[in-house]
Amino acid sequence: ILDVVKDKMTNQNNQHYITKVINGDTNAFAYLVDEYKNMVYSLAYKMTKNKEEAEEISQDTFIKAFKNLSKFKGDSKFSTWLYRIAYHTSLDAIKKNKKNNSNVEINEFTFNQIQSVENILEGIERKERSIILSGCLDKLPEEERSIIWMFYYDELSLKEITEITDFSEANLKVKLHRARKKLLAIVEENVEPEIIGHYGRK
Repeated sequence: ILDVVKDKMTNQNNQHYITKVINGDTNAFAYLVDEYKNMVYSLAYKMTKNKEEAEEISQDTFIKAFKNLSKFKGDSKFSTWLYRIAYHTSLDAIKKNKKNNSNVEINEFTFNQIQSVENILEGIERKERSIILSGCLDKLPEEERSIIWMFYYDELSLKEITEITDFSEANLKVKLHRARKKLLAIVEENVEPEIIGHYGRK
């Protein structure tokens, strides 16, 4: 209930500043930038793995949002609308610079070891687990990396992610499942054996 109330207050607050900007008070846009700049930058960085590029994407995202603010009808949350712009701006940047792409080959043998990795991760402290996963996340291809980031780190709903990415919910579930498997396989390949040995003991 508290989350619902908080979301409602946030939406009302956002709409207040959006209305001010549309009515000519361009300075009011600074509030929206401050509110969501970390969210936008985090997504852009996770997709491109490049700080300078992520900063450029962030700037482009807010410029596009400012120019198209009158098109925001409130059908979804403002954060979802902005996330969508950031996601597609990031994809455009990646297409222009293919050298940033990374692909990880995952074989069937690795897939069979997924469950043991999940058990290990459950035993690791949350903060340490987050650091491990974040590092391994960078090794995923950008599309899968962004989906995992949205769902597990930003805790967006499947509905919100479908609005951002244009995937159908069924397609998104398949992609999310595959990305999660790949991520866990990468964790097993990259986590120090001592950590696995330590946390893997009952």
